[in-house]
Amino acid sequence: MSPKDRSPQSGTSPQKGTAGLTRLINAFRYSCSGLAAAFRHEAAFRQECALAAVLIPVALLSATSGVGKALLVGSVMLVLLMELINSAIEAEVDRVSLEHHPLAKRAKDIGSAAVLVALVNLVAVWVLVLLG
Repeated sequence: MSPKDRSPQSGTSPQKGTAGLTRLINAFRYSCSGLAAAFRHEAAFRQECALAAVLIPVALLSATSGVGKALLVGSVMLVLLMELINSAIEAEVDRVSLEHHPLAKRAKDIGSAAVLVALVNLVAVWVLVLLG
């Protein structure tokens, strides 16, 4: 498919122009750019990265099984993942409009709730794995 064939009508994004290894390299670069942007612009993400920098080594050095370690690390990574998604939602809502709107508030609140659920999950997993 040529770039001319990619349009909203074709259902394919005109930004998707490469395949194979080039696509993977580009996707990796975009992901690194997204991580850098989140770290640069989102205080909550920086705080959660600091938390991860402490908790992940503790998890790996813990006396739990491999599955336990995976659960501990996975719960930390889930918090980072949810924060990235929440930050993306907030950025897009703000891009559309800075006006106060009930739907904008709902979208931001739901994104924030996802982070809260991930944090509660982190605490629950750590308590269950380390004390159970």
